[in-house]
Amino acid sequence: MTWFQRVVVNILTLVSLAVIFPNEVYLTNIITAIVAACVLSFLNMTLQPILTLITLPINLMTLGLFSFIINAAMLELVAGIVPGLSFSSFWMALLSALLFSIVNQIVIRNQ
Repeated sequence: MTWFQRVVVNILTLVSLAVIFPNEVYLTNIITAIVAACVLSFLNMTLQPILTLITLPINLMTLGLFSFIINAAMLELVAGIVPGLSFSSFWMALLSALLFSIVNQIVIRNQ
């Protein structure tokens, strides 16, 4: 899967989350979704491997479940960087990270 395809999947997932949970995920417009998906993709390529390496002992102890916390933190970081995107709580960011993971796995396996 190419970088562009991943960004498109992330845009569609982000817009879908904003439609499904209108009071929990705030997204002002489609341009915000495009920028947020690009920033998320960039952070996933650069910062996430470093965070995963740093938290490797905790990730091993939780059998990989701590990676969802890292993904939720990445989403919160993107919401802090991109104006027009926000989550009502960290728990909503955690649920969003879980849904992002599910959607990405479905798309990757069906390719």
